[in-house]
Amino acid sequence: MSNRYEDSNLKIFTLNSNPALAKEIADIVGVELGKSSVTRFSDGEIQINIEESIRGCDVYIIQSTSNPVNEHIMELLIMIDALKRASAKTINIVIPYYGYARQDRKARAREPITAKLVANLLETAGSTRVITLDLHAPQIQGFFDIPIDHLMGVPILGEYFLGKNLDDIVIVSPDHGGVTRARKLADKLKAPIAIIDKRRPRPNVAEVMNIVGHIEGKTAILIDDIIDTAGTITLAANALEENGAKEVYACCTHPVLSGPAIDRIANSKIKELVITNSIQLPEEKRIDKLVELSVAPLIGEAIIRVHEKQSVSLLFD
Repeated sequence: MSNRYEDSNLKIFTLNSNPALAKEIADIVGVELGKSSVTRFSDGEIQINIEESIRGCDVYIIQSTSNPVNEHIMELLIMIDALKRASAKTINIVIPYYGYARQDRKARAREPITAKLVANLLETAGSTRVITLDLHAPQIQGFFDIPIDHLMGVPILGEYFLGKNLDDIVIVSPDHGGVTRARKLADKLKAPIAIIDKRRPRPNVAEVMNIVGHIEGKTAILIDDIIDTAGTITLAANALEENGAKEVYACCTHPVLSGPAIDRIANSKIKELVITNSIQLPEEKRIDKLVELSVAPLIGEAIIRVHEKQSVSLLFD
């Protein structure tokens, strides 16, 4: 690919969370990845060195705040500080997966709102714009006082399922909070929706109650933004099959897949789990049931549109 921005001020840097995605994005935009290094002092402190001039440049940093989340957040904060002190014109942080997003309100007394805390940290460090993908709650956009472009994973997932030509589909939200997301996928696939009515007695523990909607004899597609321990999605898949679904697919934008997730998915009724590469998945987690789609074309196009001062909303369809 020719270097579309060879003579411009656009620079793309990556940190350690997802360098493969960053390379793919840079190739789509048509620039070389910026030269920088992330090292550690002997006590574990992070040291970042930017190995080229970025004075007066529009810089984009690709970094998901995925596991180890605190390491990746600190890398990002230190990189923002380094860029600010090196006189970057703008510091645009591209966060395919925004960690701590599930703590977005006080659900009970004396709880922190860490989604807001992380937003404060990123702004205070010196970032001038955020590009992110499928925030756990869309209102997190309001936690930032800088421009934020909130991209959607549903069109990517929807295109994949359209290509499979599945018969008699129903889109299923694994909880009430995901109904809007399920509706968007249902609109794209021209399918009805159903909802799993569940109760969560404590974090990472889900308990299926009943299914709202007609799923008997249908091909069910479960959709969520994050799959963490996979307790919710596998319980939902098993409940769908027990209640007469013909087969069950599942999809999500952010495959956190921690703890027992892979074993649960492997032993569940899920025929195929469709994910994106917003989080870099280790090889040992890549089982046959997983299908990975790339978000690089979407993010690459968003970066080009932001840089060229064009509308980003066209990417939401």
